[in-house]
Amino acid sequence: MMIDIKVPVLPESVSDATIATWHKKPGEAIKRDENLVDIETDKVVLEVVAPADGILEKILNVTGDTVQGQQVIGIFKAGAVSPAVVSAPAPAPEPAAAAPAGPAVRRLIGEHEVPVENITGTGKSGRITKEDVVKAITPATAVSTEMAAMGSRSEKRVPMTRLRARIAERLIQSQQTAAILTTFNEINMKPVMDLRAKYKDAFEKRHGVKLGFMSFFTRAVVEALKRFPLVNSSIDGNDIVYHGYMDIGIAVSSPRGLVVPVVRNAETLSMAEMEQKIAEYGKKAQSGQLGIEDMTGGTFTISNGGVFGSLMSTPIINPPQTGILGMHKIEERPVVENGQIVIRPMMYVAMSYDHRLIDGSESVRFLVTIKEMLEDPARLVLEV
Repeated sequence: MMIDIKVPVLPESVSDATIATWHKKPGEAIKRDENLVDIETDKVVLEVVAPADGILEKILNVTGDTVQGQQVIGIFKAGAVSPAVVSAPAPAPEPAAAAPAGPAVRRLIGEHEVPVENITGTGKSGRITKEDVVKAITPATAVSTEMAAMGSRSEKRVPMTRLRARIAERLIQSQQTAAILTTFNEINMKPVMDLRAKYKDAFEKRHGVKLGFMSFFTRAVVEALKRFPLVNSSIDGNDIVYHGYMDIGIAVSSPRGLVVPVVRNAETLSMAEMEQKIAEYGKKAQSGQLGIEDMTGGTFTISNGGVFGSLMSTPIINPPQTGILGMHKIEERPVVENGQIVIRPMMYVAMSYDHRLIDGSESVRFLVTIKEMLEDPARLVLEV
């Protein structure tokens, strides 16, 4: 039986998509649910899997083609296929301690700090090859590796992915349409760090997820948004839209670029539920499993450049939102407490806001509220 391979239904906000990668070739035997092709939209990469055991008969649209929702892009022939000709999935790679690859490949893994569990070995007995490692490296790093192999003064031109192009478009849109201003402050992280150190083991044992800093910041943002609802609003033409819910976007890095999954109704979540949701999004971002519904909407965004070592930045607003909080690296610095110079783990924080809607005094007080909440975490529980 012949089956049409179609582009998944696209949401109203996405007009078209691009064929990113065909993982199978015409005539190749395939098992049910194996990934046939990646479809890239402005926001996510969608996987189209085999509907049954069978053979990919024909590819109608090649890599780079622009396609529409429900468009037929290939023909699949369903039917029993002899086990001898069905490509069995590659065995899982051996544990790192068992030397799953040769010395040169292990060195490449170490140089790029690629987790072994993220690499699928395609060599004999599931051993990891150099090509397997390169595939697991982010696209930008893979290009750097290839360029180094080509020699000095080499150049390589590659098309921008739809996701990267969309990121560029939205950043320019934000800077051209919003009156962006940034205010800064610093937070003494010792109280939060002490609280986390005291309860992290019990927290993980009870809730099955690690206690990080993001839940503290998200909870502090929620409390600040309650006091300053204008920061949780957006501009629509000449109207101000006040949102009666707090959908917090958490900017995370993925192999394909920056993505902002949304923690919905954050005002109703416990610390554990926040950590579970953030951890889930982090894993999905790294594996390319984020769906469009995961990143649609959002009333405020938190970005953490500190995980990459950033000491200070001016984050750009994610339109149509009116504010974004930037977290940064925790660094020990001398500060004055009660007339004494002491060393404390300090973090610079930045609040970028749309000055068309939010006044400077309001943005400063919003950021000070977050600072006060985190420097005295009991406030997060008492909501004072």
